[in-house]
Amino acid sequence: MPRHTTDGQLSRRAFLQAAAIITGAGLVSLSGCAPALQLRYPANPFQLGVASGDPQADSVVLWTRLSLDPLGPTGAGLPAQAIDVTWELAHDEGFRQVVKQGRSPATPERDYAVHAEVYGLEPQRTYFYRFHSGNATSPVGRTRTLPRAQDDVNALTLAFVSCSDYQNGYFNAYRHLAEDDPDLVLHLGDYIYEYGPNEKGVRQHNGPEIVTLEDYRRRYALYHADPDLQAAHAAAPWLVVWDDHEVENNYAGAIMEAREEGEAPVTPEQFLARRAAAYQAYYENLPLRRSSMPRGADMQLYRRFTYGQLASFSMLDTRQYRSDQPCGDGFKAPCAAIMDPNATLTGPEQERWLLEGLQQSQARWNAIGQQVMMARYDWPFGPGEVLNMDQWDGYHAARQRLLGFMAQGQVSNPVVLTGDIHSAWVHDLKADFLKPESATVGTELVTTSISADFPAQFVAPTAGGLKDNPHTRYFNGAQRGYARAHITRDTWQTDFRVVDTIASRKSAVRTDASWVIEHGRPGAQRA
Repeated sequence: MPRHTTDGQLSRRAFLQAAAIITGAGLVSLSGCAPALQLRYPANPFQLGVASGDPQADSVVLWTRLSLDPLGPTGAGLPAQAIDVTWELAHDEGFRQVVKQGRSPATPERDYAVHAEVYGLEPQRTYFYRFHSGNATSPVGRTRTLPRAQDDVNALTLAFVSCSDYQNGYFNAYRHLAEDDPDLVLHLGDYIYEYGPNEKGVRQHNGPEIVTLEDYRRRYALYHADPDLQAAHAAAPWLVVWDDHEVENNYAGAIMEAREEGEAPVTPEQFLARRAAAYQAYYENLPLRRSSMPRGADMQLYRRFTYGQLASFSMLDTRQYRSDQPCGDGFKAPCAAIMDPNATLTGPEQERWLLEGLQQSQARWNAIGQQVMMARYDWPFGPGEVLNMDQWDGYHAARQRLLGFMAQGQVSNPVVLTGDIHSAWVHDLKADFLKPESATVGTELVTTSISADFPAQFVAPTAGGLKDNPHTRYFNGAQRGYARAHITRDTWQTDFRVVDTIASRKSAVRTDASWVIEHGRPGAQRA
């Protein structure tokens, strides 16, 4: 494929290939845009697949990204100007009933990513979509609009996932998720990992730990090239929120992870520059609306979706606005600082938005999609109490405000959906975890990872700690997979799906456990 030489000049071979691409190209005037090229490609420019997301009752975002050399420099082989891309939306997979079509230029400023916001659609309707550019056509994706807020809906099937570490193994869970044919997929964070190569990994990251915009773009390209991830994106619309690894492990707001001994110091300005690069690459590579386009190191990601009268989904951002871990990062005995009312995971503005939205919701089920475990858990790693300070356990006062609000009975069937911890859990959410006898006010469902490991040496001790945490009903840290939920007016059933292996692409899937929440009865019961 065409590649730039190290001194920034095109090699002769790359020059001839680039010239071949542009031969016969014409200029197309796009409404409101500078003229865009129509190209004749020497190779498939849709190697990174297609995706859809942020559905509403009348609209959806369609995504793709042009690339001739996904792991090469940004835009390798593509001209440094807008390229003409058209899209089609149809009722049928054969595109005999096309209902919408349009143009969205792919520009080098956004790494040739396309975010087409398509409006005027029917509610709760399945559509098929594809893209065209020059002589190339993309794979076909399937998407679905949401019901209107006032619609009486009988059922919803969704999957929720997190933590796909490319190096640690294959994305078999994504493939099986696609086969389950969900209406909606929630990704709760750690879509990529920022780490450098792992010599013991099943497969390898492309380059050292990522820091620059170019680094992040190439890492997303590596992940998007995976066929199982592409299948999951093409199967259903996604709602995405990030956690830490889209930038750096366990960062908090503008505060980066503590440096290891011998590592070079990083100034706050340097870290915010890295965060800005990471946020831009995140937006470029996921099906998000223009309202989420980043402005430097800031990006509006928390938002709400309503699935008729059946369910509401408040998608949180617990990284961008959080204060530093009050007692320091890691597993530690609790200190007085966890009670600090100013310590926050969401920031005050997002917290108000969440509580107001929950209070005003008319939905039967009110789900909160977020990143780190909300339930208190006393880890069996010492003689006294040990908490994970990167989770809500490090921010007791903030958690108590939310659980106290749920305890007032103003929220119908609150369900917290969580990722991050590479293991599956079911928790009763207590009105006050410091008073175990207090009422159960909601349920937390934690999905295991797509491929990131829960440390094998901690699985048995963690399971052994369940006796000291009676509100924790289920734990599985040994297997990778995803969670599938079937929601009706009367019940919310979650199946914890696990794959046999991530060491090869050949893997079956099965349900390890199913848990049911009944309408009006907080807490889950084994199915």
